[in-house]
Amino acid sequence: MKELTIEATPENVDTVIEFVDEQLDEYGCGFNEKMAIDVAVDELFANIAHYAYNPDTGYATVRVDVIKEPLSVEVTFIDNGKQYDPLAKSDPDITVDIEDRPIGGMGIFIVKKSMDAVKYEYKDGKNILTIKKKLQ
Repeated sequence: MKELTIEATPENVDTVIEFVDEQLDEYGCGFNEKMAIDVAVDELFANIAHYAYNPDTGYATVRVDVIKEPLSVEVTFIDNGKQYDPLAKSDPDITVDIEDRPIGGMGIFIVKKSMDAVKYEYKDGKNILTIKKKLQ
């Protein structure tokens, strides 16, 4: 398991993606899986950066754990910000025209649809969100 603790700011999204990609590259992660993970990491870290500590800033820890059997990756985001479970919100109605949909919620929806597992817990004053994706 590799871990990065970094200030949760929008400017650090690229650094977090690079950190995760370094771990994925070690295991020969395929292009499609890597892109799906990168989109999820971008969305989740950006949400922490924009909302967890607003209007202040704080830190987030990103953990990457590669599981060998079956080959998969788990990326865990941990912050001490405001308690918030992004999975509790209902999915947007994608049958409605985009102009008629309320703003927000599509990013988490995409994460949920593109990952094999997404789980959230609030423990010891920390938001802990983990995504899992099988690597082929």
